[in-house]
Amino acid sequence: MSERQTILEVKDLQTSFFTDDGVIPSVDHIDFHVREGEILGIVGESGCGKSVTSLSIMGLVPSPPGKITSGQILFEGKDLTKFSEKEMRKVRGNDVAMIFQEPMTSLNPLFTIGNQLLEAITLHKKDWNKKKAKARAIEMLKLVGLPRAEELMNDYPHQLSGGMRQRVMIAMALVCDPKLLIADEPTTALDVTIQAQILKLMRELNERLNTAVILITHDLGVVAETCERVVVMYAGKVVEEGTVDTIFNNPQHPYTKGLIASVPDMRYKKQRLYSIPGSVPKPGSIKQGCRFAARCEFVVGRCTEENPPLYETAEGHKTRCFLYDEKEVLQDDRAAVKS
Repeated sequence: MSERQTILEVKDLQTSFFTDDGVIPSVDHIDFHVREGEILGIVGESGCGKSVTSLSIMGLVPSPPGKITSGQILFEGKDLTKFSEKEMRKVRGNDVAMIFQEPMTSLNPLFTIGNQLLEAITLHKKDWNKKKAKARAIEMLKLVGLPRAEELMNDYPHQLSGGMRQRVMIAMALVCDPKLLIADEPTTALDVTIQAQILKLMRELNERLNTAVILITHDLGVVAETCERVVVMYAGKVVEEGTVDTIFNNPQHPYTKGLIASVPDMRYKKQRLYSIPGSVPKPGSIKQGCRFAARCEFVVGRCTEENPPLYETAEGHKTRCFLYDEKEVLQDDRAAVKS
C-alpha cells in the first residue's frame, strides 16, 4: 500500500482569547497532521482546547475575543490562516466540512431539511441545476441511512429525532464531497444505541468516500472503536500522539495512563473507578512547568520549572513528559520522592 499523502498539517498553532484578565492561550503551540482517508482522534477533558482547535481550522473562532496568534494550518499545502473570509467560505463545506455537537442548534428551525441541503449544494456547485441538486440531496439522505428520504426533504428539524437530525448534519457535511470532515463530539447528545449507529456510519462513509476525518471526543471508547491514530490534549497542549494500538497498549504520559485507567472495564468488578486527582487548570493559569504537574504522581522538581518538549519514544509515538528524558536520573529522583 502506497504512503498516504498528508492532507492537513497544523504547525505551532496558537489560538488566544483577549479578555479583561489578559491574553489567554486556549490552544498553545500545537502540532499534528491528518493523512488522506485517515480517522484521527483528538481526545481530552472539557476545556483542553479540542473544540477551539477545530474552530481554528474552520476559520470560525469568534473574533473578538478570539484570534489565531501564531502558527500555520496547511490544507493541501495552502495556509488557511492567510485566507480572507471570502476565501474561507469557498473552503468551508466544500473542501473541509464540520459536524457540530448539537444538531438542533446547527440546523435552522425555520427551513425544511431540503432547503438547507440545497443551500449547501448551490453555494458551492453553482453550475448545478435545481433537479441535479435535489437528486444529490436525496442521495445523501439515503446514504446516511435515513428512511423515506424524498418525504424528509419537506420536514422541519423539530419533526426529526436527535439521531435523525445528526444523520442530516452528516449528510449536509458530506453533500459536496469534502476531503476532510471534522466531527466535534458528534454523539454527545445521543443515547448509546444511536451513538453506535452514528459511529458505524462515519466509519463506513470514511471507507466508501475516502474522506479524512478528525473525530473530537472525550470518550476513549469511541476512539478505540473508530480511529487509527490519536492525539491526546491537556490544557491547550498535545501531551501524547500515536496509533490507537500504541496509545491503548503502551500509554506513556501520566495523563493518558490516567484517562485509560478511568475507563470502566465490564470484564472486571471493581469497588471503585479510578479518577485522576485534582481538576483541569484554568486556561492561562500555569505560566511555567508541565501543565499536568499538579495532578501527576511522578512529579519531580524539574516538572514545575520547565515545560517538557514532545519526545519521540518510538516511531510515530510522541510524549510530552520528562520521564522519557534522562531516564536513569529521573528514576533516582522518583525513588527519592517516594521514600
